[in-house]
Amino acid sequence: MKRFQQEDKGNGTEMFSNVSSVFLRLALGFFFLSAVADRFGIWGDFGQPHVAWGTFAKFEAYTGQLNWFLPKTVIPALAVISTGAETVLAILLILGWQTRLAALLSGFLLLSFALTMTAALGIKAPLDLSVFTAAGGAFLLFGSTEFPFSVDSSRSRRERAS
Repeated sequence: MKRFQQEDKGNGTEMFSNVSSVFLRLALGFFFLSAVADRFGIWGDFGQPHVAWGTFAKFEAYTGQLNWFLPKTVIPALAVISTGAETVLAILLILGWQTRLAALLSGFLLLSFALTMTAALGIKAPLDLSVFTAAGGAFLLFGSTEFPFSVDSSRSRRERAS
């Protein structure tokens, strides 16, 4: 906390901004991991409360529903690629490694989800799931300059020390 207090200009905003970036990193990272966990049944079977898919096959069908404009042959690959991207971005965000790049890519991925959900299901679906909000948060995180409690922060301190 002493580090935050030294950077603070007396009004608390600098400390709040730094702590907020940690919270946002973790929230986005666990947001992605939770969705991935759902696809593999970790949160339970389809039909149980708060379970959207429960199996990867159901997620693949949902991917096809959202991406109705793409050939059906690319849907399985798209489901795997999006799952892989969410997993990698989640890990990068939680660790705080390459944070700005991970935040930017997360923002674009979430925005693409929001737009395809809007086109396929209407505006209520992405609003109910806060996908636009998550995308906005990711873009806001991209604009941050400090990432406390992160690999990036540790690497930066070591580089300055040497």
